[in-house]
Amino acid sequence: MGRKEDLELARFAKALAHPARVAILRLLLTRGDCICGDIVQRIPLAQATVSQHLKVLKEAGWIEGEIDGPRVCYCARADAGQKFLALLKTLTSTKERSVS
Repeated sequence: MGRKEDLELARFAKALAHPARVAILRLLLTRGDCICGDIVQRIPLAQATVSQHLKVLKEAGWIEGEIDGPRVCYCARADAGQKFLALLKTLTSTKERSVS
């Protein structure tokens, strides 16, 4: 595995390193469609905090956002989960090397 893949795996994993981001992603995956203001109503956090978590998830490639008038509509990226699992599989299937 090359450095590019390592960086991509780290970016995906880091974005999931907070329970609020996991909850947001789970909500988006469960709904299966775009959600605008509903996220703040369903996640017990302040609007600014939710917005920051959405930004992290979007930058990592887990979600995408589409401007819908004055709002942004967020949905989970269909390919992100499979890509993350594929990257994770290469990490866990790497043979351990003995230390000399």
